[in-house]
Amino acid sequence: MAWNQPGNGNNNDRDPWKNQGGRDQGPPDLDEAIRNLLGKLGLGGNKGKGGDGKKSSGGFPSRGFGVIAILIVVIWFIAGFYTVKEAERGVVLRFGQYHNLVESGLHWRPFFVDTVETVDVSNVQQFQSEGFMLTQDENVVHVELDVQYRIVNPRDYLFAVENADRSLAQATDSALRYVVGHTTMDEVLTVGRESVRQNTLELLENVIAPYQLGIQVVDVNLLPARPPEAVKDAFDDAISAQEDEQRFIREAEAYARQVEPLARGQVRRVLQEAQAYREQVVLKAQGEVARFKELLPQYIAAPVVTRERLYIETLEKLYSNTAKIMVDVDGSNNMMYLPLDKILEKQRGSVEPARSEASSTNSRPTQSSGNNQNGNSSRSNTNDTSVRTSDRFNDGRG
Repeated sequence: MAWNQPGNGNNNDRDPWKNQGGRDQGPPDLDEAIRNLLGKLGLGGNKGKGGDGKKSSGGFPSRGFGVIAILIVVIWFIAGFYTVKEAERGVVLRFGQYHNLVESGLHWRPFFVDTVETVDVSNVQQFQSEGFMLTQDENVVHVELDVQYRIVNPRDYLFAVENADRSLAQATDSALRYVVGHTTMDEVLTVGRESVRQNTLELLENVIAPYQLGIQVVDVNLLPARPPEAVKDAFDDAISAQEDEQRFIREAEAYARQVEPLARGQVRRVLQEAQAYREQVVLKAQGEVARFKELLPQYIAAPVVTRERLYIETLEKLYSNTAKIMVDVDGSNNMMYLPLDKILEKQRGSVEPARSEASSTNSRPTQSSGNNQNGNSSRSNTNDTSVRTSDRFNDGRG
């Protein structure tokens, strides 16, 4: 209820800070309230009022110091608990000096005595090293290197050097500049990138090993290098030319793989044909030898008859391959030439119209008989000529 609310017995000024006598008492003293609270807790405060109405204050009890000490000890003990995450390791320092290494989990340390620094040893960290570098052929190229590493020894990582991360970055920059300085620009931009990456990794591991940084380099990745902007177009043309060279080489290799089987097949076919020809010639020679072996006893038994038979067989082979006949007339020094090929051509020319006419008049048998007679007479003349020539040959030999 409000102080000046009607119905309070016409006492419209009921101020809680005024006593019943109407004297203004004022707000309570804050120091007095604190002393009263401490008195209730037994830690001191007002012991009560004297007969003259004055406050009497007592001294601070000794048991208050004990309670405060207990509270301080409890707070100090609770504050000593800490947690190390799964991916971290804790390095405990006692009065600023390395004490031990703790694993992940809940641990306790004496507060104000030990301090703990946590180090991430599971996750892989990375940074980039970049800059303009001078190559072996005195060209400038912008190179970027991505380095991935993780911490394997928290104590060395924190205390072996002042700043392990900065030391690793400086060692990476030094190793990269050394490798690029011993490599030509074309190799850095194109075909030698993997070699630059591998050499940089090996050199970086050798550089950081004596410093015991507590860091293990997982891998390095050489990002695409580029020349300065002033000569970028010229180097792009050079790179395109090198790519064309590689493309032409691959096309030539593909063509070689395509042509080589065909060439091998042709070689195999020629070898097989040569082998077949060789076998044919050998078999033919063997047949001639066998034939000669069969003729030899006959020649020994009857040499004249055998010679005549061989001579006639030879002439038959010659005449079968030519249409020209030479006739030696007895008692004359002239040799007649019989153009049998011309005669046969004329006969064929005269026979063709006759055949076409005979097919229409059904007179083909008559013409055929006439042709047969002419053919028989020609063959008889040929045989007579052959016999006369044979006789003349024999007479000449005799």
